[in-house]
Amino acid sequence: MADISVNIQESGEGWTGKVTVSEGSSSSSHSVTIKEDYYNKLTSGDYTPEQLLETSFEFLLAREPKESILGRFGLPTISKYFPEYEKKIGQLLQKKYG
Repeated sequence: MADISVNIQESGEGWTGKVTVSEGSSSSSHSVTIKEDYYNKLTSGDYTPEQLLETSFEFLLAREPKESILGRFGLPTISKYFPEYEKKIGQLLQKKYG
């Protein structure tokens, strides 16, 4: 199982997350922007940006290796590659954080 480290900083219209995914002796780094309106759409404010980003990376890693995840992207990009993302993320957050 991969270890996911998330560091969130507020920026302009939302947040920027620095994510490191470590597996064994290798790791990958990613920069992800989360706009406040998209965050609210996905979480209704019930979860933190850190929880959203960590769970989003768990969603991605269940579908592709860390090396295939873009180095820099906006969170809505996930749904372009995986159309089920917006529907599934709420369920995953609820399951993980209740």
